Amino acid sequence: MKQSADHGMPSLSRRTFVAAAAATGAAAVGLAGCSPAAEKEPEKEASPEVVDPYANAQVFYTSCPPECQHHNLKAYVVDGEIVKVESSEMNDCSACARGISRSYMSKDPNRLTVPLLRDGEKGSGSFKEITWDEAFDLIEEKFRDAIETDGVQSICYVTGSGNFGSMHGPVATAFFAHLGGASTTVGSLCCAGTTAAQVPIYGQRFLDTRNQIEKSDYVIVWGNNPSISKQGYFQRFERVIENGGKVVVIDPIFTESASKASEWISPWPGTDAAMALAMIKVVIDEELYDKEYTLAHTCAPCLVDKSTGEPVLEDEADPASFVVFDAAGGEIVRHDKSGVEAALTLDGTSAADAYSTEFELIYAEAAKWDVAAAEAECGVPAADIERLAREYAQADRAMIIQNMGGFMRTENGTNAVATQLYLAALCGHVGHEGDGVSDAGGVNEVKTGAPIEVPKLDNTVPAIPRFRFGEAVLNEDPLKVNVFWSMTGNPMTQWPNTNMVRKGLEKIPFVVTVDQYLTSTALYSDLVLPVAAQFEHEDVLANHRSHWIQLCEKAIDGPGEVKSDFDIFAELAGRFDFGEAFSKPMEEMISNVLEPTGVSYDELVEQKAVDVVGYDYIPYKDGQFLTKSKKAEFWVAAWKKEGFSPIATYVRAEEDARNENELASKYPLFSVQRKTYRSVHSTFNNLEWMDEVCDVQPVILLNEADAESRGIADGDTVVVYNDRGEHRGIAEVGTRIKQGVVGLQNGWWEQQGGSSSYVTNDKWKTLGGTHCCNQTLVEVKKEA
Repeated sequence: MKQSADHGMPSLSRRTFVAAAAATGAAAVGLAGCSPAAEKEPEKEASPEVVDPYANAQVFYTSCPPECQHHNLKAYVVDGEIVKVESSEMNDCSACARGISRSYMSKDPNRLTVPLLRDGEKGSGSFKEITWDEAFDLIEEKFRDAIETDGVQSICYVTGSGNFGSMHGPVATAFFAHLGGASTTVGSLCCAGTTAAQVPIYGQRFLDTRNQIEKSDYVIVWGNNPSISKQGYFQRFERVIENGGKVVVIDPIFTESASKASEWISPWPGTDAAMALAMIKVVIDEELYDKEYTLAHTCAPCLVDKSTGEPVLEDEADPASFVVFDAAGGEIVRHDKSGVEAALTLDGTSAADAYSTEFELIYAEAAKWDVAAAEAECGVPAADIERLAREYAQADRAMIIQNMGGFMRTENGTNAVATQLYLAALCGHVGHEGDGVSDAGGVNEVKTGAPIEVPKLDNTVPAIPRFRFGEAVLNEDPLKVNVFWSMTGNPMTQWPNTNMVRKGLEKIPFVVTVDQYLTSTALYSDLVLPVAAQFEHEDVLANHRSHWIQLCEKAIDGPGEVKSDFDIFAELAGRFDFGEAFSKPMEEMISNVLEPTGVSYDELVEQKAVDVVGYDYIPYKDGQFLTKSKKAEFWVAAWKKEGFSPIATYVRAEEDARNENELASKYPLFSVQRKTYRSVHSTFNNLEWMDEVCDVQPVILLNEADAESRGIADGDTVVVYNDRGEHRGIAEVGTRIKQGVVGLQNGWWEQQGGSSSYVTNDKWKTLGGTHCCNQTLVEVKKEA
């Protein structure tokens, strides 16, 4: 049965439903007991004709566009109001509560309906209503002043994962490029490690592996929780077990996914690269790797010059002209020459003194982490690491589910991703049915266009490190920020070291937040603009997080005077004399996005959503990687350029509870972030509709031993703190989390007690620019 949020029927809360169900059950039992003694069945009254409340409803389709699986949704509209939202027939499963809550959002009394101008201190929540004309006049004035005094780069804009539609982030990019090139931020809060590792090693990321999950025999869910973050197709993981396969969850928290898995492995946060290297050592030592696949489809046998530390090329002008040592001919030849017997190791050959193979370099890193050393560092029994390595390598079809896992939001995040990619390629578990490394894949296999042409700019504008945003703003380094434009995101709940983010927002003279609600970031803004929600504007979702291109239809007008992001930028474009670029009909702009895909606008209008990948799609099919060499390339030049090892390695992080230093002594607990059913990051978290079925305040997950030593009982109000700040919540005490680790829920708003990001690590710069929120040390105390 499809789930739906129904606003055509009387309101039924969770508590009312439980009471009604109990009463109905009692009545049924009573009638059953009396029936046998009755002399005659009472005459049945004619049942009243059942009226379908949606028989005359208009039906509209859209996508649920925040960072998730992008469920296709279907709305029923009666008399200009959405009365029900449900999962559309395009899905093979039901939409989650977040998706179906959109019928509630369309009439939520807490929605913003008019522009608001701050008339008190930032953070006070004191605003006054103004007209759109006044808002646009003020924006134009502040933009022109900023440009005149410190240049267009003093205008900084940021987008987030609150909406991946093409009329949001891409339109913002086009607008600010037409304006002359505003500044933005650098550093990804979620999947920088995947981008920094998978793109150079496999050639491309965001390739859709999700359809292969249920065909697998052995699935490692590494550091993520698909029961929540892949909720829309978690049944595919369950089918692996139903079919006789195995699902292993690696996570410091016994997550909802772990509760349904075959096995739970709990390493220390941030040690995943060491664990993967230990698995690689077992695989190589026991010769469990797929030698044929490794030689044919990876650069494992390719030579690296010992004197320069660089790969050897046959032709310096050709970056794909790697060379190998031909063991049969005893000479160095190009890697893709036919009939070559490439050597994985060079011991005893004439090439051994001058060169190493990439295989040897990987093994040198793995050799540091035999299972005993890995047990000591990772906190996982050596026998479990050995067994896991053997089971994975020997499985017929095996997958690693990364899905932007929390393990990559650490100092070693990029190395952790890379070592898993190494492991999969060496074992030959890439490019076949039921195997692969599952990223959050979508339509990256298919090129899409931009709705509006983005002009090329000659000037290079420095970017502000997102993790050190407040510090950069306060120090005016690398630039001075006069205007800050925030949309489709919520920095005050998501960005690390929130106290510094707040100070930065307080300093910036003019902060604009565009949102449906008065978010935590809006509280610290000078101007808040009410934006249209799904079913309230036209759009198309053609993003690399979903394998469907989806039409987003407008079903109703939004509340009050809300405008879409596109309409806001179109008005401003007119004021800055480049309005012609933003005056195209919506059909034309959607067609611009679709044009490279081969899907026509008319086709999309007719079908509502088009699967451009296909159910049987296999990334890197038959070992054909998307690098220049067409092989998995293990040595990464970009890492060396950044000053890091070009081969994945592991070094204990700066912020680790086992370090013998003052920081670890003062804050002896690891903390990790976890997602909730209630929200996607901070989106949906404020909805009163969610209060019926979800936590209504932050929950702090504690191991019973850690709680007991601190005098904390289940249900106590506690404070998690470090030098960066504090986060409050209700203690959940038990064995669901590794001793020495604290679990913090992501996404709570300032108005709900404050974000867990107040304490999170803001280290910069890490390899690949990974966020270190799961490499954070804290202490916990009972609220006084």
